[in-house]
Amino acid sequence: MIVVAGALALFVAPRAQEQAGGDAQRIFYFHVSSAWLGFGAMAASAYFGWRYLRSRQMRWDWLALANAEISVVFLGMVLLSGMAWGRPTWNVWWTWQEPKLVVSALQFLLYVALLVLRSAIDEPERRARLSAVFGLLTIILVPFNLLISRVIADGVHPVVFGPSVSAEAQGKVGVATTMVPILLFALVAFSLLWVVFVQARVALQARMDALAARRAALLDLPEGGR
Repeated sequence: MIVVAGALALFVAPRAQEQAGGDAQRIFYFHVSSAWLGFGAMAASAYFGWRYLRSRQMRWDWLALANAEISVVFLGMVLLSGMAWGRPTWNVWWTWQEPKLVVSALQFLLYVALLVLRSAIDEPERRARLSAVFGLLTIILVPFNLLISRVIADGVHPVVFGPSVSAEAQGKVGVATTMVPILLFALVAFSLLWVVFVQARVALQARMDALAARRAALLDLPEGGR
């Protein structure tokens, strides 16, 4: 489905007529889908962290970790694809005057910091607890990022769904009707990829924790034990 989505974006989707970037706008389908996974995984990580705090069951921490890693990967893709799209459209790779770009970069760096924090803590329960609290404290950035283009009129980033309030695209609708089916297909394809990644990562973490517990048990054996 990812391959089909790419083919649809490159060869079937209509060419943007109102943007200076021309065919570079076709990055849009993967840019938005990556943002959906990045933001969705952040929200899921915070939710599963909250479930861990309530139950203290490690399976919730596994799900929180899986989504945190997925969020880092796809937020990174959002930044890279946005830069590749922004260069021919805005004539710059990056602009600190666009609040949405700055907030997205902050989200990416915060979750990189979360993974670094996890790697520095050996005790599983303490690591899971601190990670859960971290995720709950940073989740506010997800709705803030989604709403920022709708409330700040001097930004350059358009609104994807609904009329834009940016100074450059005042009143224009973000997505043309002919673009919606391909965008929805790409979102579904990326969502299924999200599910596959989470399942694989949770299974891997379960095996890693079981191996660590087995290693600890062997180290605790009396001298001469097998």
